[in-house]
Amino acid sequence: MKSEFSKRLVSSSILVPFTLFFIIKGSFLFTLFICLCFLISSFEWYNMVRNKFILILGFLFLTFSFYSVFIIRNDLNENNLFNFLILIIICISTDLGGYIFGKTFQGPKLTKISPNKTYSGALGGFIFAIILTTLFVIFIFKFFSIQIDLSIHFILMVLFLSLVSQLGDLVISYFKRKSNLENTGNLIPGHGGFLDRIDGMIFVFPIFYIINQLFYLI
Repeated sequence: MKSEFSKRLVSSSILVPFTLFFIIKGSFLFTLFICLCFLISSFEWYNMVRNKFILILGFLFLTFSFYSVFIIRNDLNENNLFNFLILIIICISTDLGGYIFGKTFQGPKLTKISPNKTYSGALGGFIFAIILTTLFVIFIFKFFSIQIDLSIHFILMVLFLSLVSQLGDLVISYFKRKSNLENTGNLIPGHGGFLDRIDGMIFVFPIFYIINQLFYLI
């Protein structure tokens, strides 16, 4: 566990500042960044799936997913950067909590689709998502005076998106299992492929985008 966690820590210490730069900078640099991410994701998806119908369906989904990433960062409202970062934190904290709780407490397996997933890991994902997202909201309110309501609705949204992130992880795990692959690639030490790292995010962003659109339609 320590060796694997060390690899994740080193990779994250490089990737996080690099990614944050493009996210915060915005403009054409962010657009170029997500285009590169889309190409890498599509390449890994292409290498993973052999069924042509599923392959095309996956490409269409990835296109919509990265489109929603672009829209959420640029067009939703004046707090778009902070909304974007909140979604990132929900996904990362869910993954981190799942990894730490799963390795520490282990226990019954969650599903055969992904043998490493446990009920304790799922619970850890929810707990970390609530704690770290709440701390981030308190931070941005204190230092940037941006008001985000920490109501029960907010907590429920965090839990729902954490669930979506975990389901997204399972979806990618399902296709890896069907293809007899341990990871979607080997691009990121300790994490595997790029899709392994963003499997929850590619589902969370379009779901949040759809919810936001429905909210404004209502």
